[in-house]
Order: sequence, then C-alpha cells, then structure tokens
Amino acid sequence: MRHCAALFAFIPVTLLIACGESATLSVAAGQGTDPVLPAPNQTLIPTVNIAPATGWDDGSLPQAAVGLQVNSFAEDLDHPRWLHVLPNGDVLVAESNAQPMPSSGLRGWVMGLVMKRSGAGVPSADRITLLRDTDNDGVADQRSILLKDLRSPIGMALVDDTLYVANTDGIVAFPYSEGDTTISAPGETLAPLPEGPINHHWTKNLIASTDGSTLYASVGSNSNVAENGMEAEENRAAILAVDRETGQTRVFASGLRNPVGMDWQPDSGELWVAVNERDELGSDLVPDYMTSVQDGGFYGWPYSYFGQTVDTRVTPPRPDLVATAIKPDYALGAHTASLGLTFYTGDALPERYHHGAFIGQHGSWNRKPRSGYKVVFVAFDNGKPQGLPEDILTGFVSDKGEALGRPVDVAVDRQGNLLVTDDVGNRVWRISAVDD
Repeated sequence: MRHCAALFAFIPVTLLIACGESATLSVAAGQGTDPVLPAPNQTLIPTVNIAPATGWDDGSLPQAAVGLQVNSFAEDLDHPRWLHVLPNGDVLVAESNAQPMPSSGLRGWVMGLVMKRSGAGVPSADRITLLRDTDNDGVADQRSILLKDLRSPIGMALVDDTLYVANTDGIVAFPYSEGDTTISAPGETLAPLPEGPINHHWTKNLIASTDGSTLYASVGSNSNVAENGMEAEENRAAILAVDRETGQTRVFASGLRNPVGMDWQPDSGELWVAVNERDELGSDLVPDYMTSVQDGGFYGWPYSYFGQTVDTRVTPPRPDLVATAIKPDYALGAHTASLGLTFYTGDALPERYHHGAFIGQHGSWNRKPRSGYKVVFVAFDNGKPQGLPEDILTGFVSDKGEALGRPVDVAVDRQGNLLVTDDVGNRVWRISAVDD
C-alpha cells in the first residue's frame, strides 16, 4: 500500500485501479431489509474501479428482463439526467451536469479522475428539453428546448399552471400552459437552495405534495463524511420542505447523505427516497438504500450509517444524534449509486410490477468488482418492500469493462411504460411489455 501511495501523484488512472481492496461479499449481501454490515476496510488509497465511458454503437441496446422489451425513445441528448412526464404525455428531460468548482487535496484529485473517466466531465447544457411522441409508436418524433440558460437543473414539478425547476442553487417557477413547447417568460425564484463555491453533491430533486401546497427538495451533502466541516452542511444531507406560496423552507428530514429520487408510495402514501451512502470504507460498505421518510427524522449521516453503526472517521462524534438515527427500510447494495426512484402505478406492464419500485443505478466507482449500472425492481406488499431486487435493464457495461451507458432516472410515461435516462449513452430508453 505504501508503494501505491508513493506513486499516486504520477500514475495514470488505469494503474491507480490496481491500488485498493476488493469485495469479500456479494452485492446481494448488502441488499434487502437486513443487509450484512462487515467491519470497515479503509485503505490509504481509495479503491478506484471505473467503467470508462464509451457510449453505444449504432443499433445496440441494453437487455430487458424476460417479458419486457426496450427501445430507444430519444437519442442525441446532452447528458440527460432527469425526467418529468407532463399530464398531456410530453416528456421533459433535464440535460444537466455539475458547474465547475475548485478541486483540492487527494480526494479532489481522485474525484476529478473519476468524473472524467466515467463520462461525467462534460459541460452542463443547463436546459430542459421537451420530447413528444405524436403517433404513439414509442419513439419521440418532436423535440424542442422548453427552458434554457438554467443552472444545473434536475428536479421538476408541475402544480396547476406553474412549472417548478430545481436548479442547483434554487427553486425557480415558470408559467406553463398545456401544450407549451417553449417557455420564454423569466423564472421567479421561490426559494434558494445551498450551493456555494464547493457544491459536492450538486443535484437537487423536487416533488410536490399530493395537495400541491408543499415542494420537497432533496439536497446532498457537501462532502463524503463532513471533511469540510459541519458549517458547510447547512440545509444539506436533507430533504427540505418548501411552502409553495411563501417559499418558507424547513428541514423535513436530515442525515441523508445524498438523497436523490423521490416518490409517493401508492399504498401507504409515504414519501420514499433513494439515497447514496458514503465512500471509502471498502467495497462492501456502505449500502445505498431507499427508505420511507419521517417528518423530523434523522438517518445518521455523517455520524453513523444504516441506523446506529458509528463511522469513527467523523470527529467530534455525536452519540446523542446516533441514538436517534433511523434505520433505512431497504438496502440497495454498496456503491450502486441508486439515483432514480419511481413507484409503478400504470397498467401497461405485467401486474407483478404494480405498486413496486423501479430504481436507476448509475454504477460504482469505489467498489471492486463493480456494482450497479442497471435498472432494478423491488416488489412491494401493503406499502413494504419484499425480497431482493430484480434486474430489469442490464448490459450497460461491455465485456471489456467499458460503460456503454449509465442509467440515472426512471419515470412512467402516460401509456404506463418505463422511461430511463442514460447520461453516458445520451439517450432515453423505453421499457415496455413484450407483445403477446
């Protein structure tokens, strides 16, 4: 290990991969309601195991599960990250990436390599594109730029005649009329969101309450485990509740390292979120997860993980907070980078998928062997997750270990099919039932 450390500043990322450690457990061991949590395996040099991004060859496709099929809904997008399906069936795609920010220290250098090699080191298009399938053949045949000159937009929510967009620095409201293909009116800021010169987790997602009175914004931490100090974490690692009329903001739930995809569970009515957990404790830790979210709940970050397992790297410790940490409902595997989350309420896919959760897993950089790089499904019964995740869309990593694509968000279209953004393949995939 000392040899790897001495050479660290001089070796290319392909040789850097040789440093670090490897998993001793399967991905499945870190999944479900009671995942295995082994002892940490922290190394001087982080494990770096990146699938270099290449994109898809013409005509190539990922593989759908038995009984399902996949086709390309839209291509030639610019780093598509997030989806929102409007009531008239139009599909909004946030083409977005992080804003440039200063990088310093060992971890910053590693993350810069990771971003570049994984296909994330591209400028942000800062726009929302509208896709329309006018003949209902499963392929978008019209597109337009609905909004431009945004700032790393991700989350979108339509309430009445207002479209809300979560930029990385704030929630902005735009007037919208059904059928609009472009919006030229300037946006009005409803509420700021934390950004700053360091904006470690830049994505800010958005979902409206069922009555439309409140917007919930998910905001990731500004570090891995608070190494930038807790003063840099104000209103971060949290879901914020924003009053839609006044913009008044409060912390709805905290201790969520990087909460991203959110949706309402159709049976329980609870808000659920997909969360990316911390890195650099070894390939087997820490499981990413999805969980129901309690108002006022604390979920551990940075002081503990998956309930009350203490992370000894964090100083000073907070045993008082750890004692209150809520154990997440369901683990999704270590380092899978589970981002998108949607509950299936359509009727176009087989009945077994009804009211279960589809999750987009962007894929690992800090695990050997790799995890994620797929879309999975978790069955639910009476509002509770059941069994282990099932692969729904795979084949994003080639036999050579190259990332042909990386799934991000998942959404259900107006016909009940599943849409998946792919920010390396620059596409939106459409999953439908195999024709009888």
